[in-house]
Order: sequence, then C-alpha cells, then structure tokens
Amino acid sequence: MAKPASVVRGQCVCAAVRIEVGFPAVWAWHDHSKTTQHAHGAACATYIGCWRSKISITEGADVITRFEDPATNTARSFCARCGTPVFYERGHSPQMVNLPRALFASRTGREPRYHVRFEERPDWAYAGEPLSPLKGYPGVLRTRASKRKPPDFSDPA
Repeated sequence: MAKPASVVRGQCVCAAVRIEVGFPAVWAWHDHSKTTQHAHGAACATYIGCWRSKISITEGADVITRFEDPATNTARSFCARCGTPVFYERGHSPQMVNLPRALFASRTGREPRYHVRFEERPDWAYAGEPLSPLKGYPGVLRTRASKRKPPDFSDPA
C-alpha cells in the first residue's frame, strides 16, 4: 500500500475555505509589487508556490471568487465571505499556483528566501530599523528616534 503524501492544511480567516497542499512547497518568496500591495492591503505578501496537482480545496470551493486581469494574464482568488486572498495564478506558469503563506499555521517546507519586485517596496514599509517597547502598551513596538545624523555619501567635489 502506498504511503499518503504529506500535506499541510490552510484556511481563510473565517475558515469557510480550507485547503491542503503537498509538502514541501516548491518555493517561497516575498512579493513587494504594487499589484500585490493593493491586493493584500500591505507592504508585501509572502507566498508559497505549489504544483496545481498538489492542491486540494477540502471545503468552501463554492465561496471562492476570482478576479482575472487580462492585462497581466494573472488571476487572484479570494474567499467571498471574509475577503482573504487564497490563490494567485500567472498565465505564463499554468501548472503552478501561489498561495499566501499566512494561510498556513504550520510549516510549509520552504523558507521565503527570495524578494520579487523589491524596487517597488513602499517608502513607509518597515526596513529593519531598531524597535523598542511602547510603554504602557504590551506587545506594541515603536521605531526608536534617530539620535545621529545619517552619513552623507555625496561626492565632496
């Protein structure tokens, strides 16, 4: 008897849509593109890429809605109840489906080591600056004020 393939389970915010994908995912990355910023309402989104044949919608296929963009030959699918992004598909790679990493509470078998469209990241996104706790607000961090002037790298011509 064949051993069943390993899977990881994910779901949308309201749990109406539940999915399983093969483990490990093929790859993972952070997408900083303007389109992804708008679709997720965030500075970037982290995705995992999976073979279409390794994805199963176990609940809620009927509540998934789809937006196809003919200009970019892409499609984004969302839960119609809570709005959670579920799938991102690109026409040039029809055998691959991308899923937001945040859908999965457990490990997916790939760490996001790639950054796509990094040059499109917004200037307001967190850039690794030092953080400190905000007094009186547990769990809230703030950017520390800079006490020194940034170095001037201009040519002293």
